[in-house]
Amino acid sequence: MNSVLNVHNLSKTYKSGDRSLTVLNNVTLEIQSGTTCAIVGPSGSGKTTLLGLCAGLDLPSEGSVILDGTELIALSEDERARVRNQAVGFVFQNFQLMPTLTALENVMVPLELRGEKNVRNYAAELLEQVGLEDRLNHYPVQLSGGEQQRVALARAFINTPKILFADEPTGNLDSETSEKVENLLFELNKAKGTTLILATHNFDLANRTDRIITLQGGAVVSDEETNHKFTATIQSRGPA
Repeated sequence: MNSVLNVHNLSKTYKSGDRSLTVLNNVTLEIQSGTTCAIVGPSGSGKTTLLGLCAGLDLPSEGSVILDGTELIALSEDERARVRNQAVGFVFQNFQLMPTLTALENVMVPLELRGEKNVRNYAAELLEQVGLEDRLNHYPVQLSGGEQQRVALARAFINTPKILFADEPTGNLDSETSEKVENLLFELNKAKGTTLILATHNFDLANRTDRIITLQGGAVVSDEETNHKFTATIQSRGPA
């Protein structure tokens, strides 16, 4: 099995005047293609910082990140953005949908940024897969939190990412809605063959992954495989 993400001696320090704060300290890990992994730990342990560095949203103070065979640190900001658009999907706690676009238009954005045409049917198909076929023309303000996160899931998968980063994907949802979104996340991930890395405080969610990495004080304190394997029920389909 090939690795899709290699992180070596990764550290991130923020400086303010004479003071410095190290939020990530000498993290090394390797993520195999097609696996699922949870990053857990208390608030302030470095989970979100680690995801951001792995996705090239920020640069480390020290260390290296190789994403899908590309060393991110050697790239410009625009070049990192192109790598993300080609290989990465995101799901955030606060959904981050564009308020002036409909659900359908939000899902279409990643492929439109690539310059691809005729993506409307595939976007509609993905929204149907997450149970929103009757919400295509609704704006985010017209959708519940759970519906917004399902739109975000469809958007995350439309570019068939090699790796999906999910930062507290159910953090703003009630327990019943969270379970539905979790099921969709794992089903889509399995069907599409995507590598999933999620940061979460929810240990029930973490235990559904193949592997749990625990951070504390910005450092890895444990890295263990789980016994859980999830069976997909959604069939994989791509753009026409």
